[in-house]
Amino acid sequence: MPTLLLRLQGPMQSWGTRSRFDHRDTWPYPTKSGVLGLLAAALGRDREEDVSDLARLRMGVRVDRKGVLKVDYQTAQEVLTADLRGRGNVQSWRYYLSDAAFLVGLEGERSLLEEAHRALLNPRYALYLGRKGYAPSPPPYLEDGLREEGLEAALRSYPYLLPKEPKEDLLLALEAPPGEGRLVYDQPLAPFARRRFGARYVREEVLPKGEVKVRVGEQAGA
Repeated sequence: MPTLLLRLQGPMQSWGTRSRFDHRDTWPYPTKSGVLGLLAAALGRDREEDVSDLARLRMGVRVDRKGVLKVDYQTAQEVLTADLRGRGNVQSWRYYLSDAAFLVGLEGERSLLEEAHRALLNPRYALYLGRKGYAPSPPPYLEDGLREEGLEAALRSYPYLLPKEPKEDLLLALEAPPGEGRLVYDQPLAPFARRRFGARYVREEVLPKGEVKVRVGEQAGA
């Protein structure tokens, strides 16, 4: 089946899977719920709209630059309490990845991937890297991002996203059959407004840096 490749790169990105109240975590690479949310925004879908067609796509990630894990510590004073009887101070910790770069692949029905590819070139809504305000730079659209290969082959063969050769081996994270790999709770089960997510299996592999195709002096997809 064909594969659509996206470039998710920017100063800040956050892909939460277990965020609760005052702590907002980030996964070390893009989550399926986050990537499909970005794709839904590009397609102009409302948060109440069905995304079951997008959820059927098989996803994989190549970590070209893992970035640096950082935390944004925030405080708010005189916040009204839940019982409306008083006010207090609120602290929050929001984790994010700084200067990371990921190649994301989505494998599935050709017509849907072609529609998504066009939408990434002219997105209907603003696109964010997992959290509002975290804008991608450069954009996710890759001119040559619609590939004839399957998911794993496309991720392995596409040129390195950065202009220099990789300094270390790359991580591949591929959606896998049940029972293979680790469980990640980022599979959309309903429209995004309902915030219902199930589990999927992800298999992680190492891609030796010597096997990574490089376009020296230019960014891939530019």
